[in-house]
Amino acid sequence: MTDRKQLKDKKRIVIKVGSSTITYPETGTINYAKLEKLVRIIADIRNMGKEAVLVSSGAIAVGRHAIGLNEKPKTLSCKQACAAIGQAALMTVYKKLFSEYNYNCAQILLTKYTFMQDESYMNACNTLNELLSMGVIPIVNENDTVSTAEIEIGDNDSLSAYVSSMIHGDLLILLSDIDGLYTDDPRHNKNAEFISVVEKLDDNIFEMAKGAGSDVGTGGMHTKIHAALMATKSGTDMVIINGDDVENIRAVMNGEEKGTLFVANKDDNFDFRKL
Repeated sequence: MTDRKQLKDKKRIVIKVGSSTITYPETGTINYAKLEKLVRIIADIRNMGKEAVLVSSGAIAVGRHAIGLNEKPKTLSCKQACAAIGQAALMTVYKKLFSEYNYNCAQILLTKYTFMQDESYMNACNTLNELLSMGVIPIVNENDTVSTAEIEIGDNDSLSAYVSSMIHGDLLILLSDIDGLYTDDPRHNKNAEFISVVEKLDDNIFEMAKGAGSDVGTGGMHTKIHAALMATKSGTDMVIINGDDVENIRAVMNGEEKGTLFVANKDDNFDFRKL
């Protein structure tokens, strides 16, 4: 059995939070109490001498609330407009909260094009590494204001795995609306069994994945397993934890049995950009 204590030694941490984690699902408004806790935890990670990258959803949810839209945008132009409004609001909050702990944050907006084109890829990689060397906390999101079907990543689970693989992250933590991976969806099957550790991804694991479980999010368990494939083959351990309590991040960093751990299984011939 994999020893979780080794997670204490991870130095470069990528944390992904979804819309359902940082907003109230009933209204789409920012959950300030939870966001403050998240920022404090990330600041503590930095105080420990570790590096942290935050991949944050929420822009569209926040933007749609700002204009009084009670459901997900149905057109691309509306989605992009909500993203433009919400991204500015969200970054304002992050900047204010991180400044209270004497940390600077920086906004990084990416599309699939960034990873597929060599020059764009290297520019993004160099920028992220430079920010980390400066002690700045990069906050990454997909650039929904310009993305189209051709260059859309589509969900921040995959985006976080792209980012983690690009910067050679040691640990990727995905905050979800579920405790981790189960043999079936526990919300519909009371006999579903929790899986604490996945040593190797196979067809059985992918069959366990279920669809999205909230109105504000875009990713379900399937996207998280896809992210696990990218991360583990790139040499990164990945953990899925319940985002209802962001203190679960500390538990993972302390080596406690929280969430589902996907053990790194580095493949030197694997190119995550071609997945």
